[in-house]
Amino acid sequence: MAKAATTLQLSRRTKFVYGLGTVAFGVKDTAFSAFLLLYYNQIVGMPADMVGAAIMIALVIDALADPVIGQVSDHWRSRWGRRHPFMYAAALPASISFLMLWLPPAGWSQAALFAYLVTVIILVRTFITLYEIPSAALAAELTSDYDERTTILSYRLLMALIGGAAASMMAYGIFLRPTPEFPVGQLNPDGYPGFGAAAAVMIFVSILASAAGTHSQIPHLRAPPAQRPGSLAIMAREMVSTLADRAFLIILLAALFAAAASGVAGSLALYFATYFWTLPSSQLPLLVLPWLGGALLAAPATPWISRRCGKKATLVMMLCGGGVLVVAPIALRLIGFFPDNGSPFLLPVLMGDRLISAALQIGCLILVGSMVADLSEQAELRTGRRSEGLLMAAFSLVMKAVSGIGVFVSGAILTVVDFPADRTPGSVAPGVLHDLGLAFILVQAAIYAAAAIIISRHRVDRSAHERTLAALSKRTAAPATESPIETNDPTKAEQPMTKSRAF
Repeated sequence: MAKAATTLQLSRRTKFVYGLGTVAFGVKDTAFSAFLLLYYNQIVGMPADMVGAAIMIALVIDALADPVIGQVSDHWRSRWGRRHPFMYAAALPASISFLMLWLPPAGWSQAALFAYLVTVIILVRTFITLYEIPSAALAAELTSDYDERTTILSYRLLMALIGGAAASMMAYGIFLRPTPEFPVGQLNPDGYPGFGAAAAVMIFVSILASAAGTHSQIPHLRAPPAQRPGSLAIMAREMVSTLADRAFLIILLAALFAAAASGVAGSLALYFATYFWTLPSSQLPLLVLPWLGGALLAAPATPWISRRCGKKATLVMMLCGGGVLVVAPIALRLIGFFPDNGSPFLLPVLMGDRLISAALQIGCLILVGSMVADLSEQAELRTGRRSEGLLMAAFSLVMKAVSGIGVFVSGAILTVVDFPADRTPGSVAPGVLHDLGLAFILVQAAIYAAAAIIISRHRVDRSAHERTLAALSKRTAAPATESPIETNDPTKAEQPMTKSRAF
């Protein structure tokens, strides 16, 4: 067997450079969530539901590719280990494809633009996946400690939010500033290509920096056993065997709901800021600060709370609190109990609410990643294989659902309420804005409630994780003469392990 992941605490430098690569994901995800729908709908001129459908199609294709990349990464052998070859290879194509997203061809028909958008989004998602899944898999390899993994994932999410916040502030403060011709800066078509180029550079630098910064950890990471490549059928059976686990499916489903809720809020945030709250363009960069502050709050607070309350209980509390706070300003406005547009109190109240709700949403994503990482040992005990990449592909899918499912649902909401295209702030009918706010509240309440109910069924806690580690330790010391019996109970799967017939 390959050596077990260390239980020692990692240095802050290692955690920092490991998390640094998610700046690329944060830049991409913020661009998809905050700007892509508005750009292609209000500037390029595509219908909102068409943009949402393009993003959703790409997400479905990406969801099929994610497990394959994870499986290949799990069994890759090279002098640079299992993960780093993919991380290095992703940097340049991810950057170039992202830039192409903001340079749509002029004069094309709607059908041709739709095909272009679908194709480029698939390219962006695929190359980001090529980095993100192997990188995410390192969280389970760097340590097997139950609480240390939450801390590691806190660094990842913190860096992702810092990257997203930096991209937003760069967009609003540099490229989408108001001009005499375009007093609403986010409706200035000339700013988006420059934003795309600058964001592409951020993606390239962060991926390379993280891959190079964690390169020294390669000798301490797991290596797959020497074996012949298996058939596609063997690979498919192994993927199904690993993923067909009750605990994994519960986390995946709950996380998809939670991420979709965050994605809906992110995709419609610019619509609400522009048309519902009628905030001037000069104030939009300030709305990014609560997300950065929320990340700084969530990074230390989430591991601290989960050590005392457990990951599941902490996640349920954060889902409930986040669901209430994300709809509170809009609900209070609809019933007439909120500062009026133009009031000096409006922006501070919005920023305060967003600060706490952002911290709770970020905490949810941290815990989801940590809970998925905890399943690596359970899967090893049950199947005899280490499948960090395959399991963390689920975490990658959840993160992508923020922009994928979120934009799709947001496009559907805009279509249902008949939100007009090419409108300036203050020109949208009050009835349409009321319907938009009400639809947002109902959708968010349903999604958050579903996520909380589903995750309450999760059963892998600290004691179960420790029993799994003990069983693996016992198996390591036993002769490797029998194959493990697959079971969902870590206390009943202590048979010795033979070599995996992995691909």
